Amino acid sequence: MIKENVGGIDRTLRIIVGAVLIGIGLWYLSWWGAIGVVLMLTALLGWCPVYLPFGVSTSNKEKKTE
Repeated sequence: MIKENVGGIDRTLRIIVGAVLIGIGLWYLSWWGAIGVVLMLTALLGWCPVYLPFGVSTSNKEKKTE
C-alpha cells in the first residue's frame, strides 16, 4: 500500500488548479488539460510521485502498518 503524502491545503489547491488547467486545455485545445488531469489524480489518490525522492509529505495523517 502506498503511503499518502498529499493532504489538506495541498489537495485542495491541486483540485482547484487542476480544474482550471483542464478548462484552459479544453478552451484552447491544448495539452494544459493533461497537466490538470495529473493534478486532479494526485489529489484524489492522495499520493504524488514527485514528492518521493525529496521525502516531502504535506499529509499529517499517520497510517498504521499492518
